[in-house]
Amino acid sequence: MLTGISQAFPTARIAGSEIYTAGLAFAAQRLPAVELQQMDARKLPYREEFDIVAAFDVIEHIVEDELVLRNFHQAIKPGGGCLLTVPQHPWLWSPVDEEACHQRRYTARELHDKVTAAGFRIVRSTSFVTLLLPLMMASRVAARRAGKSGGSESLQHGAALDAALTACMRLEHLTIKAGVSLPLGGSRLVVLQKGSS
Repeated sequence: MLTGISQAFPTARIAGSEIYTAGLAFAAQRLPAVELQQMDARKLPYREEFDIVAAFDVIEHIVEDELVLRNFHQAIKPGGGCLLTVPQHPWLWSPVDEEACHQRRYTARELHDKVTAAGFRIVRSTSFVTLLLPLMMASRVAARRAGKSGGSESLQHGAALDAALTACMRLEHLTIKAGVSLPLGGSRLVVLQKGSS
C-alpha cells in the first residue's frame, strides 16, 4: 500500500508503521524514502500530527479496536481524514480468518458505530471484493468442510485465472471511483473525517 501511495503522491511526506521489526526491515528495503518506525496502534504517541491516517486491514487484528480508532482520531489534525479497510461479514468467518489472526469480521453497522463513537464523520462507505464474493464464499465453505485454512496454498493458480480476478477487481475499482457504493463484498472501505473544531 505504501508503494502505491508514494507513487500516487510523490511529493507527500509519508510515514509507515508496523508492530513487528521483521516487517519493517522488509518495507525499508522496498521504500527507502518512507519514514518507517515500529509502533503499537494501541499506544500512539501523536496528537494532531497527521493530515491522513490510513489502516488497511489492520484493526481486525486488534482486540482493542475502539481504543485504536480513538488513537487515530487523536493523531489526526482537525479537518484531516482517515482511511480504513476491514474484512466484512461475520458469516464469512472461516479458518482463513483464524490463520490470519483476525479478531473479527465487521458488519457495516458495527464499523460505522465504532468510527462515529471515536469522533469521526463518515464521508464514504462501500464494500469491495464484491464480484469475487461468490468464489470467496465457496472457498470458505470448502475449507470449513475440509477443516483446512485455505491458506497460501489455496492462492496458487494459473495466469489466466489471475488475469480474470484482476479484471474483476479493476472493474470494481472503476465502479467505486464513479461514486457507486457496493452493499456486499468481502471487505469494506470507509473514508472518515475529523471535525475541524
